This record gives sequence, C-alpha cells and structure tokens, in this order.
Amino acid sequence: MLVADAIKDYVVEEGLRMGDRLPGEAEMMARFGMSKGTIREAMRILEAQGLVKTRTGPGGGSFVHEVSRERARALLGNYFYFRDLTLKDIYQMRRLLEPELAASLAGNLDADQLSQLEAVVQSYDHPSADIEEEREQHVASLRFHQLLAEFSRNELLGFIIGFMAQILSDLTVYRRLYEPANPELWAKGRAYQLELLAALRDGDPDRARLVMGDHMATAEALMEGQEALMLKRFLNH
Repeated sequence: MLVADAIKDYVVEEGLRMGDRLPGEAEMMARFGMSKGTIREAMRILEAQGLVKTRTGPGGGSFVHEVSRERARALLGNYFYFRDLTLKDIYQMRRLLEPELAASLAGNLDADQLSQLEAVVQSYDHPSADIEEEREQHVASLRFHQLLAEFSRNELLGFIIGFMAQILSDLTVYRRLYEPANPELWAKGRAYQLELLAALRDGDPDRARLVMGDHMATAEALMEGQEALMLKRFLNH
C-alpha cells in the first residue's frame, strides 16, 4: 500500500485530473525506486480502488480515474455489511444532518430540481393497494431524500446523507420493514415532504429545517414500530 499511496500523492502534487495519463512503468520504477512487480501491484491496488483505469492497445496506458458516488457508496457499504447497524444508529445521524441539508437548499433549487422532487412525491399520491406497492413506495420516499442529497452544494454532506438513505432503503427491503402496510407512515411522511417542498420553494431555511427535523423524528418512531412488528412476527413463527 505504501507505493500505491505514494502514487496517489504524486497525482495530487502534479495536479492530475480524470483522464490524465500516468507515467509508464519505467518512469514509475525510477521515480519511486521500486521493482516492476511492486509498481504493477500498486497499480492493481489503485485500479481496484477505482482511482486508475488501464487501457490496452494503441493509445493505451494507465489513466487517472474518478471514483463515482455509486462506487464509493458501494465500497463503504461493504465496510458496514457485517456490522449490526440499527434504525436508531441511522436516524441519530439523519436527525442531525438532514435538517441542515434542508435549510441549505431552501431557495437554492432550480425549477427542474423542484420538479424532480415533486415527481417523486407524486409517485405515491395514494395509499398502497398491496404489499408490493407498499415496498415500492417506501423505496420511492427514500429516493426523495437521495435527490436532496444529490442537490447539495456541500459534497461531503450530500454524500453522507445519500449513503444513509441508501442503507435505510436496503435495510427496509432486506428486513421487510414495509410489512404490514402502514397508512400512517405513508400519510405523515408524504405530508412532511409536501410541506418541505413548499419551504424549499419559498426559500425559507428556518421552516425547512423545522419541517425536516419533525419529519425525521416521526419517521424514526414509526419505523421502529414497523421493526417491532417484524420482530413479533418472527418470534411467533
């Protein structure tokens, strides 16, 4: 890893950007004083991390590659795969961060971004007719929060909140927390999102922060209720 880290430092120091070509093996060996095998292993590590892309043939070589949000979240998700994350863990973070995200977006979303959010909320404008639709509505309601994260001008804040929304979406499906259908969760969640949209459109950060805070507190209580019902069903089988 030491050579791989040294190559990353070199990329930063040289101001290389995505798509820029990295030096060839011979130059790398001379620059870092390492054998061909060590350099190749370092490049394999960087490629596995998504930071380097290697192309063969004419014009080939190793190039700086930017890690996408999706890949970064997938890699981070692997870290938490064997850790027993709870709803309380996730909502502790959501209650702290999402109200601030909402406040920062108030008055700073364009017409297209607001339309995207409205379209998501419109996709579950009625109570679910069956359990499959209930699952789809749960996932869609979290997509609303993922969009807010994508619209954030704070890359770190947006990434963390988007990651939490994805974890919660996966957890909801994996643990079947959408069963049984919960009309109260649907109605209150959608009402909060519509109220939040109004605050975002009006450019009212204080109201947006307050609405999102209430939304998170209510969602946590109702989702913990869903989890308790799921556990009860499991124990009764």
